[in-house]
Amino acid sequence: MKRIIPFALILGALAMAVALHLAKPKPTRAEITLASVAVQTQNIQAETVFLQVNSQGNVTPRTRTSLVSEVSGTVLEVSEKFVVGGKFSRGDILLEIDPTDYKVALQRSEALLKGAEAQLIFEKARSAQAKKEWEFTGRPLDEAPSLSLRIPFLAEAEANLAQAKAEVERARVKLNKTIIKAPYDGIVYRKNADIGQYVTVGIPLAETFAIDFVEVRLPLSEQDLSMMNDADFTDNLYGKDVILRGQVNGRNASWTASAERFERVIDEVNRSQYLVARVDDPYGSQASDKSGNPLYVGTFVTAEFKGGN
Repeated sequence: MKRIIPFALILGALAMAVALHLAKPKPTRAEITLASVAVQTQNIQAETVFLQVNSQGNVTPRTRTSLVSEVSGTVLEVSEKFVVGGKFSRGDILLEIDPTDYKVALQRSEALLKGAEAQLIFEKARSAQAKKEWEFTGRPLDEAPSLSLRIPFLAEAEANLAQAKAEVERARVKLNKTIIKAPYDGIVYRKNADIGQYVTVGIPLAETFAIDFVEVRLPLSEQDLSMMNDADFTDNLYGKDVILRGQVNGRNASWTASAERFERVIDEVNRSQYLVARVDDPYGSQASDKSGNPLYVGTFVTAEFKGGN
């Protein structure tokens, strides 16, 4: 009897489970509708995109000169422009060395020149007289010894005259060199002489630089060079625009330079090559930015220009 009761319970549980499963409602099938999405299309067109290359550098003068005295003497006068930062024009007198000794030398050489001219006139007359005397003998002139016709003396007088003329020219040149003139439009970078100072030949009087245009050497790394189409860049190098940016009196300024040349030498220290950009008339109106700022020598600038495509 005890075994029958558990078996009956098991059968009852199974029957109840089957009944519940059969009574469970079946799920309904639903249709899923996908929402449409608007898509705009366009045809693919190829276009050229230039990579921008950035660099930096300092503004340097293209022409820098050491003005050296070619004569000795005491500095008598200096121009008001002969100061550090002084701006001058080509042909301006910057300083003058005492010309007294050189004026005396010129006068002496001119006197010797007059003596040589007189001596030549005298020898020409004596040579002509000797020629007449020989012809008076009735003998052919081509048989006359050169000494009898005073030809050597005439040649000596002509040589002395040529030498005297050269000495006059030399004295005049030395006298002119007592006046030191500006070789170009520029600015005094360093001043080494002043009034009362005695200078000798070869002594530097000043250092100057020209302001017709300036340059900026822009280092380019291997990565920068890889952004360029080298063949196109070097073949069409001249005239490429280079935008320079810097500060003048605490204000931002920009200038448009042009690529001048590409230095095909690798720097042994930083492994860079250099692009040299040029700015014309940096201290004048042509090179000024919209605010009228000049581009001073020594200014640090950043640069950007288009590389390859």
